[in-house]
This record gives sequence, C-alpha cells and structure tokens, in this order.
Amino acid sequence: MTTADSNGASPLDVEIGALRGGPADLKQYAGRPVLIVNVASKCGLTPQYAVLEQLHERFAGQGFTVLGVPCNQFAGQEPGSAAEIAEFCSATYGVTFPLTEKVDVNGEDRHPLYDRLAGFADAEGHSGDIRWNFEKFLIGRDGEVVARFSPQTAPDAPEVVAAVEAQLA
Repeated sequence: MTTADSNGASPLDVEIGALRGGPADLKQYAGRPVLIVNVASKCGLTPQYAVLEQLHERFAGQGFTVLGVPCNQFAGQEPGSAAEIAEFCSATYGVTFPLTEKVDVNGEDRHPLYDRLAGFADAEGHSGDIRWNFEKFLIGRDGEVVARFSPQTAPDAPEVVAAVEAQLA
C-alpha cells in the first residue's frame, strides 16, 4: 500500500511544528530513513525513549533519524507543556533526536501526518487508528511508509533493526 495521497505527497510533505517552536520541516529528511514514533512521558512504554535514542545514535551517521511525536490521547500520558516534555526527554533519557509539537494521532483532530501514516498495515495486518503510545512507522528513502510496528515492539527488536538497515543499504 502506498502512503502518498492523490497528489503524490508523502508523510514528509506534511507541515508540523517543532516541540520548541517553529516548523519541524520534515522535508529535510527526504532521501533518508526516518522512524516516526508517537511518544509519551508517563506511559509504561516510556522507557522505549532510551532504546529509541540508542537506535538513533547507532544509525545517525548513515542518515537515519528517529522523530518523536508527543501525544496525550492515550490515558492522558503526555500532559506536559512543550518545555516540560523537552526537559523530561533530555534529563531522563538523554534524547537528542528531534521532537515535534504535541498532536492528536486519532479522531476528528488527527494531525495530517497521521492521516498519511494510519492507513499503512503492520506485519499482523493492523491498519487504521494508532493503538497506543510508541507505535512506530518507518519512512523509507523514497518518502513512503515501508513498515509499521506495534507499540509493544521494542525499537531494537530484530525486525525493526532489519527494516532500518534495509533502508540504509
């Protein structure tokens, strides 16, 4: 399934703000693999931040990046302000990968980025609404979604690492 809309636009063509203000400019990642993850600071899966940072550091020199997208739609687990989120991620997990503004990933106010991501199915066939915090989408060098991983799939799981490496080859 392609993720480009009828205009041929990829998820990287969407406008979204950066956590610390201004535009996040997703077009800067064109031609590079990106793992987009909806994140939260007060979730049982929050320790994935550390593993996402390790994955980011491991492959950043080859052009790969993790992009965190804070979301408060799942049990209110990302209640903080932009400054609080940034401080938590940096101080608690040493996060250096970019973070966007906090957005909705499901429902009537779903951000256009997630409109472009949600239709892609994971290996088990799940497509549609985001299930929980830390659902992962790998964008390939061509700007299209190439893989989707459930929230419970660790960022360093063999299938995630293999998918990233395939995009870097």
